[in-house]
Amino acid sequence: MEKTDTIINSYLSFKLGDEEFAIPVIFALNILEMTMITEVPEAPHYMKGVIYLGGNILPVIDMRLKLGMDEVVYTDETCIIVMGITIDDKKNQVCSLVDSIVSIFDINSSKIQSSSNISSRYPPGYINGIIKADDKSIMILDMKKLFTIDELYALKDRIPKEVKWT
Repeated sequence: MEKTDTIINSYLSFKLGDEEFAIPVIFALNILEMTMITEVPEAPHYMKGVIYLGGNILPVIDMRLKLGMDEVVYTDETCIIVMGITIDDKKNQVCSLVDSIVSIFDINSSKIQSSSNISSRYPPGYINGIIKADDKSIMILDMKKLFTIDELYALKDRIPKEVKWT
């Protein structure tokens, strides 16, 4: 009998419009209901503002805008994924607005297809792979390309030292 190395990874999937995306579950620290977001002057177009969570002020990114999609009105299903991202040994937290959560699932890494066949409708490098299942495609996001260390620092620099909470 031949031994095969099987790597099972867990993912959190969510919807943005009609598309389904996933991130490795290890990046998802929390899922929050939509809450009030405090706007930040001169922030990038995809940064909706900041929220106060557990003693920290965290930037909130609209994933639709980050991926070049149209902005929509938030619904009861809109939620915030609090993500922990470590880049260059620095731990960062960023919140991402998504249309809705779909599921948490496990998949064998051999079932993930290359993203080279995906159209160029999303910025280069943001899609790390694709899963085809049950007549649908789930695009896996590359967290380190989606949020670079320079970008995370730029977002943090936009947060005023004294944010007024209303």
